[in-house]
Amino acid sequence: MNTTTITLNDQDKATLRTAAYGAVALLAAAGAPHKAITQGSIALTSATGLTGHVLSAKSKDIALPGKNVAELAEQVLPALTAAVDLLAEQYPAEVDNFRSTVLVAVEAAQFVKGAPSPAVVAMAAKITAALG
Repeated sequence: MNTTTITLNDQDKATLRTAAYGAVALLAAAGAPHKAITQGSIALTSATGLTGHVLSAKSKDIALPGKNVAELAEQVLPALTAAVDLLAEQYPAEVDNFRSTVLVAVEAAQFVKGAPSPAVVAMAAKITAALG
């Protein structure tokens, strides 16, 4: 049995958390309803594997001081790309898990009831693009 120990430093964990939870925060800032954001957050905490382990921890590492959509996007979109790059370099097998986890959260946050607003759809497209 081949067992690999996976260790991420605190900064790596903060990057993954900021990226994932920031994606949901961006959708909230773009106008997704509160219930939708709750569904997106639940999707993140339900993740499995390394991604699930990192995202399940309640952390003060998630610093999103932006006051509007543009300020949040300036933080979160690069963090999404950085998270994918980090995982691709250190744990390539975990990249798809991270991407799919964030995309499930984005989908959950968009489609709670009725059609999402054009602003939410546009932000979801930017999040998807940032994931590569």
